[in-house]
Amino acid sequence: MQGFVDFIQAFLDLGATVILPVVIFLLGLLFGQKPGKAFRSGLTIGVAFVGIFLVVDLLVNNLGPAAQGMVDRLGVELNVIDVGWPATSSIAWASTVAAFIIPLGLVVNVAMLLTKTTKTMNVDIWNFWHYTFMAALIYTISGSIIQGLIAAVLFQIVALKVADWTAPMVSDFYELPGVSIATGSTISYAPGIWLVKLLQKIPGVKNLNADPDTIQKRFGIFGESIFIGLFLGAAIGALAGYSAGDIIDIGMSMAAVMVLMPKMVKILMEGLMPVSESAREWLNKHFGDKEILIGLDAAVLLGHPSVIATALILVPITVLLAVILPGNALLPFGDLATIPFVVAFIVGAARGNIVHSVIVGTIMIALSLYMATDIAPIFTEMAQNAQFEMPEGSAKISSIDQGGNLVNWIIWKFFALFN
Repeated sequence: MQGFVDFIQAFLDLGATVILPVVIFLLGLLFGQKPGKAFRSGLTIGVAFVGIFLVVDLLVNNLGPAAQGMVDRLGVELNVIDVGWPATSSIAWASTVAAFIIPLGLVVNVAMLLTKTTKTMNVDIWNFWHYTFMAALIYTISGSIIQGLIAAVLFQIVALKVADWTAPMVSDFYELPGVSIATGSTISYAPGIWLVKLLQKIPGVKNLNADPDTIQKRFGIFGESIFIGLFLGAAIGALAGYSAGDIIDIGMSMAAVMVLMPKMVKILMEGLMPVSESAREWLNKHFGDKEILIGLDAAVLLGHPSVIATALILVPITVLLAVILPGNALLPFGDLATIPFVVAFIVGAARGNIVHSVIVGTIMIALSLYMATDIAPIFTEMAQNAQFEMPEGSAKISSIDQGGNLVNWIIWKFFALFN
């Protein structure tokens, strides 16, 4: 068993930039593409994800220190540390149930496709770690592998159904036809879509609008995404107490994120479209007229400037919420850079309206802080079982990504009734 777990871990350590091209290549062959064409599609998608993750790293490496600077300036002292998704995923994969998740997840996805209970073929295997965390959490409170695996399947079913539900928005607003998003952190904020619809019915508030097109019309060249990134990045640097040089540096980095991310997504679609078309032709031939969606990492949604702009505004708001919310004990840090991922559906529902996106994002993040605080004792126990090295001076740990994940929290509360 340990050898199989080690193999799974080694496979996952290759990362999405290797796993996805291999999966896309195999899918291309399955759907009747010639080897050369399938290989080119996989290679193109791999190159695109290398570019996407390079830009994400640029975002993370700049936001992390800036967030720490804001926390230090505020003198915040909270006893639960947000360790971020990298630590959270490593804790999940160290669990006893981890070895079962990928094969189980693939079986569940295929079964749902065959029974027409989902349209999403989720090739984002690397992000199965969200299902693993769910299983590990329930295993921790119950001691039952079966209960843990049932919880993981429930999480996956919800993720696939949300992916199907939001696919029209992904196609229309993000211009990614044939793509759906089942990433665990992103789907947990899907209820924000209903909040956006409610907000758009409130007199006065519904007329507040600041999407990239409106901003550009009002401010001309200075309303372009490159200038929005420069301004918001510099503002975050100023709030973090940076020197003038460092403020300019983080401003330039955020401007680069705004410009480069859409270009990487375009390369991704260049590789994905041939596979998507082949999948449709194959399914039509064998199963009649059937729509198929390719489930990808939520990183592909970061190409829209409204997503990054909304996330940059929400970073200082999240730190402020942590300070002022009564009962919150989570010190946000590690997952501040994942805010673009969690608000992507909200931004899409708001049609890029940054004002509405920030309002709804603030509400959802406030809920995440409370959920992450509530789950911290079990989260910490999981980390200790995985022999995770606790951050210096911290009594408990959690994360916005999975600790503050609504789907994860609801399933945990349900199983807690019996354990």
